[in-house]
Amino acid sequence: MTAGHRERHGDRAERRRMPGRGRTPRWRLLLRYLLLLAVLALTVGPFLWQLSTSLKGPGEDIYRYPPSLIPGHLTFGNYAGVAEIIPVWDFALNSLKVAAANVLTNCAGAALAGYALARMRFRGRRTALVVFIMAMLVPVESIMIAQFVTMRELQLNNTLIGVLLPACIGAMNVLLMRNAFAGLPYEVEEAAFVDGANAWQRFVRIALPSVKGTLAVVAIFAFMGAWDDFLWPLIVLSDQSKFTLTVGLNFLHGTFADNQRLVAAGTVIAVLPLIVMFACLQRYFFRGVGEGAVKG
Repeated sequence: MTAGHRERHGDRAERRRMPGRGRTPRWRLLLRYLLLLAVLALTVGPFLWQLSTSLKGPGEDIYRYPPSLIPGHLTFGNYAGVAEIIPVWDFALNSLKVAAANVLTNCAGAALAGYALARMRFRGRRTALVVFIMAMLVPVESIMIAQFVTMRELQLNNTLIGVLLPACIGAMNVLLMRNAFAGLPYEVEEAAFVDGANAWQRFVRIALPSVKGTLAVVAIFAFMGAWDDFLWPLIVLSDQSKFTLTVGLNFLHGTFADNQRLVAAGTVIAVLPLIVMFACLQRYFFRGVGEGAVKG
């Protein structure tokens, strides 16, 4: 028997004597699954409860113990009731306008600013990067009065443009795009520069198609931020016909606070577009998280 055969034979004998070596103990696996189930219950549980409540009829007790997630008498009448109380679809259209415009302005502005910070050389580039980082540290509530005064001076209060303008380009989105562009190899752009491509052509044809994943992340964050925003539209808007969905749904908590089925139905209406958008872009989202994490 050669030395190699004796060594392989010894390794197999050692693995037979130690069957648990290299395997995760069962108690650790059980602990991991229990933690995952706990996190799942904390994150998904409230939404499932709201969905269940919105589908329960008026004859069912939504406060009974133990609680039941499966409606005894399934009904969609609560959603029709929300539309009868408030113009929910008009509010949703206003929110969609603001969110869509917020996605376009953030994707375009953050991509341009991020490319300039990552790939172009100009005086004050590091100072501009520090300013964007410091902007992330400022609480929005501390500058909300100044923003409202600015909108009033521009005569944009009580308009959807006034709702959109303060968040049209986010500092976090700029930094995400900057990190994504900084992670691209310089050789490709240098070859394009030798071929006569200017900065705009290199940005549009080479750099931007390479960071589609990060653009998807920026789009999701921008859409969620605009769609879920409640405080700023509540301050700026006073005309009910221009209310966004989050502000309009507040009427369900006021006059009709005793009917939790309608409140739950309104909540599901507000959350459903976010779920659909993330389901459509989740492939690009997870790829974009890795792109934005690359340091330049």
